[in-house]
Amino acid sequence: MNSFNMAHNSTNRIQTFNKARVELHLHLDGAIKPETILYFSKKRGISLPANTVEGLMCCIGYDEPLNLTQFLNIFNYYMPAIAGDREAVKRIAYELVQMKAKEGVIYFEARYSPHYLANSNVIPIAWNQKPGDLTPDEVVHLVNQGFKEGEKDFKIKARSILCCMRHMPEWSAEVVRLCKKYRNEGVVGIDLAGDESYCDVYSGHGKAYEEAFKSGIHRTVHAGEVGPPSVVKEAVDVLKAERIGHGYHTIEDLCLYKRLLKLNIHFETCPWSSYLTGACDPDFTRHPIIRFREDKANYSLNTDDPLIFKSTLDKDYHIVSKYMGFTEEEFMRLNINAASSCFLPDKEKEELLSMLYEAYGMVQSTVF
Repeated sequence: MNSFNMAHNSTNRIQTFNKARVELHLHLDGAIKPETILYFSKKRGISLPANTVEGLMCCIGYDEPLNLTQFLNIFNYYMPAIAGDREAVKRIAYELVQMKAKEGVIYFEARYSPHYLANSNVIPIAWNQKPGDLTPDEVVHLVNQGFKEGEKDFKIKARSILCCMRHMPEWSAEVVRLCKKYRNEGVVGIDLAGDESYCDVYSGHGKAYEEAFKSGIHRTVHAGEVGPPSVVKEAVDVLKAERIGHGYHTIEDLCLYKRLLKLNIHFETCPWSSYLTGACDPDFTRHPIIRFREDKANYSLNTDDPLIFKSTLDKDYHIVSKYMGFTEEEFMRLNINAASSCFLPDKEKEELLSMLYEAYGMVQSTVF
């Protein structure tokens, strides 16, 4: 029986951790309600592969493995209904806060590319759409508004990370500029996402990350998901990343891995995502997260793109509980590590940690 079927068939047999949670690796454009996609496709007259929730999810939702390139192409099926529309951009941000509150998350950081959501430059050509007048700057403002309204209504905290895209280094200077402009209005960091085979980070991306570092902008990088340890090394040494998105293949370079443990670099792991994108061995009992747990690494559990993966955070917690032997103590440890490694200002970070310790019935000096 494969890992998916085993996890799927045993959902009701294991109690997942249902106390306060923190999520750090979540893509806004990969966490949209299918009903919202259908609403805006109809409103804007944009064709989709299907016109019902069930039909749409058959086209864009996956529960069997595919490669990372196939996964990245899925966004082209539904993002034309959302990108470039002011109402849609604000609404998906607001609805994400609602969804995460239902999952017991008290703080999350969602990442997105302002240029993709603005439907800019090369995107209209790929999607056969004309570019609109929505700018990346306005996208950030709208997402911030959606998050703020969601925070007020659902009583949790939401912040955003702006993504540079590996294949579009010409966007990166504007991304870091927007990080600086909105750093006090909801934006807490910068990310580099996309196909890891695009390795030229020394041009636009390198300059953007250098500026982010000099300006005190927090930094994370997708690296070592399917790429080799050298991409992780580049992220830390060249781009000065404080966190690594995924990072599973780091353990293949023992010297690098040990160095990152000493540096307390945070790994934003996504178990179910790693299975579906083919990032790791499909046998969960051989997953690199087990090594992270054994070595007391600094890491968190995250959903990545729950729309496409047809998942919630419960699925990821269930997987590591059943196949990796995670206990409630480990769940508390990894959430405290997530809060400690989040990109909030120090005062807000301490408040978040206090909330977790209180939720867990622990004193804040507890050492795992």
